[in-house]
Amino acid sequence: MADKAKKPHYHGHRQRLRERFLKGGSDSLPAYELLELILYGAIRQGDVKPLAKRLIDQFESLAGVLSADPDALTAAGLGETTVTTLKTVQAAALHLSRQQLMEQPIVSSWQALLDYCRAAMGHDKTEAFRIMFLDRKNRLITDEVQQRGTVDHTPVYPREVVKRALELSATALILVHNHASGDPTPSRADIEMTKLIAAAAEPLGIVLHDHLIITRSEEASFRGMGLI
Repeated sequence: MADKAKKPHYHGHRQRLRERFLKGGSDSLPAYELLELILYGAIRQGDVKPLAKRLIDQFESLAGVLSADPDALTAAGLGETTVTTLKTVQAAALHLSRQQLMEQPIVSSWQALLDYCRAAMGHDKTEAFRIMFLDRKNRLITDEVQQRGTVDHTPVYPREVVKRALELSATALILVHNHASGDPTPSRADIEMTKLIAAAAEPLGIVLHDHLIITRSEEASFRGMGLI
């Protein structure tokens, strides 16, 4: 009778990993194993540990993998189903983070705001300009990406910002944009644009709480730097 085929070295790994996660939660697993669990949804068979480790090495972190542009993920050798799975997880995480922000005054949940902004745009390779519109209790009404590209080359019009705030009955704003370079230092254009928006908003009773510059690992606050 022929010997039974030898089982692959990773036999049972998926089930053991699921059990560890369900028992100990996310803190019980390193980042590459969390990524393995995500990849299981798209790659039904085989050992995905080498792929998970390679992706985290290439994109520098689990957050970097989830935030990567779909084209970059495709170039890394991932198929459409796997790319869709990763981007769906990112979208769900952002939705949860945003929902949590909307349930409490932002000014008393500053770290949650920073975490959300970093997840939403800190890993982007191009710059985007986002506005948080707040109500009288400083709760988030909505946040919207107004422009993409660098602030230097993509004009942000104070009149349009204020007009949108009035449409939403917002009484306060927080401006946010990312620096893809990784340096959160505001440029002269950043500073001038911020002053113009503050000047346009003030006569209408709209307060500019802050302007944040976000990178993958740092942030800069205009209010903290005395620029507002």
